Amino acid sequence: MKANKVLKRLAKIEESMSDVMERYSASAPHVLEVLQEAKSAVTRAKDAVNSQASDRTQSATKMTATKAVKATKKHGSTKQELEG
Repeated sequence: MKANKVLKRLAKIEESMSDVMERYSASAPHVLEVLQEAKSAVTRAKDAVNSQASDRTQSATKMTATKAVKATKKHGSTKQELEG
């Protein structure tokens, strides 16, 4: 599953949990505590997915740049580079 889709689903889950916590009676603090822990776990999962997605983006950018440098070395300078 793609990172954006995962993030959207986690955001919906987090929003639903917030709604449940707001509506739940304050007379059961132990239940609210468990819900808060679950919401924190969802937040950590979102952070992990964001981190993993940004790592992949950085790796892809580095690989593209490396391929461009190798192609230039292999094929020599382009006409534009020689004119500029």
